[in-house]
Amino acid sequence: MSRLEEKTIKTEKIFTGKVISLQLEDVELPNGKTSKREIIKHPGAVAVLALTDDHKIVMVEQYRKALEKTIVEIPAGKLEFGEDPEVCAKRELEEETGYGCKEMEWLISFYTSPGFADEIIHLYIAKGLEKKENAAPLDDDEFVNLMELTLEEAELLLQEKKIYDAKTAYAVQYLQLQKVLKQSNE
Repeated sequence: MSRLEEKTIKTEKIFTGKVISLQLEDVELPNGKTSKREIIKHPGAVAVLALTDDHKIVMVEQYRKALEKTIVEIPAGKLEFGEDPEVCAKRELEEETGYGCKEMEWLISFYTSPGFADEIIHLYIAKGLEKKENAAPLDDDEFVNLMELTLEEAELLLQEKKIYDAKTAYAVQYLQLQKVLKQSNE
């Protein structure tokens, strides 16, 4: 056991839902004292930074009940049990945008809120987009507006707090960094 690790003494399942579950854990701290931890368990998710041939970012605008507002995001979705993240990324891209892609490349995986949740997001970049004639439909409870934005338009939406989630902000900053690196190599 690492000198920072917390040993679980007891786990109590509080809630199991469609997307998440909540458990309360009694833990032994590194100094021997005890504490409680509220832990959200999540199956993981994918997000797709989809770029058109003319370098626009494909995004969706949707209402987020937890925030009580509409925000602009890159396409994303929850992993099904045992599902390969790249397969999920392709499915979510098609469902939310109507696009398929010739290239799908993993960029990075990251935890969204490690202080209380185990959700991990696998971020992919999609290129060679092709509109699908018979694209998979959105889930019955999903409603989105499709958007194609330049990097500059996305940066403005960040400033206006219309892009306000970590996965999308990360994707925009990734493109900003790529632009800076390209300019410095010229």
